[in-house]
Amino acid sequence: MAASTRTFEDVKKSVLSCHSDSSAEEKATFYNSWARNYEQDVAVLEFRAPSQAGDMVSSHFPGDREAAVVLDVACGTGLVAKQMKKHGFARFFGTDGSTGMLELAKETGLYQDLSQCMLGKESLPVKWGQFDVVVICGALSVGQVPVRVVRELCRATKPGGYICMTVRSNQSNLEYKAALDSELRQMEEEGLWERVKVTEVENWERGVSAQEEGYISGCVYLYRSLPPV
Repeated sequence: MAASTRTFEDVKKSVLSCHSDSSAEEKATFYNSWARNYEQDVAVLEFRAPSQAGDMVSSHFPGDREAAVVLDVACGTGLVAKQMKKHGFARFFGTDGSTGMLELAKETGLYQDLSQCMLGKESLPVKWGQFDVVVICGALSVGQVPVRVVRELCRATKPGGYICMTVRSNQSNLEYKAALDSELRQMEEEGLWERVKVTEVENWERGVSAQEEGYISGCVYLYRSLPPV
């Protein structure tokens, strides 16, 4: 089916098939097959997380944006990098579990380097303390990226650098979000980072399950990495 003819019901069926129980490898295969329709489909869903993340970082980042090194985790086809480019950022490194998504991210010409990584099964393929900004958008959810991965995001960031994360707040993801919030607080108590801002967004994207009529909500987190004590 051509991407231009896909309806909300078509997209909903695709997304729900991905949400079903499956292995990491099966999910990667799904995203490989979804890659060419991905941007059109998330536009149908009115997926606002990439722009929300870009706006959050832009509102608080105080440094030289052209020189800042950004790690785009679970980068997909490059939607976050496209948004951050509008805000003046220019140096992007990306990683994703799907080779199909990475191929399209490469076509944007925005990334200086791209690598494949199955988050949760493999460590981030980067040097620790290398990035001014680390962003993960859309992947922090049940059945996707384990909560413990946020520690790697923090380790990848320079002291004083920023970590931006987005998460859905819909009913099926509430248990995951609660575990995530607990981990974020624990890392604050350990002195690994400090919270800069957390914003709840009511109309995050269109819901796809039978229990989610209309729009679901979401949340954007921004933290600043602290130097080791």
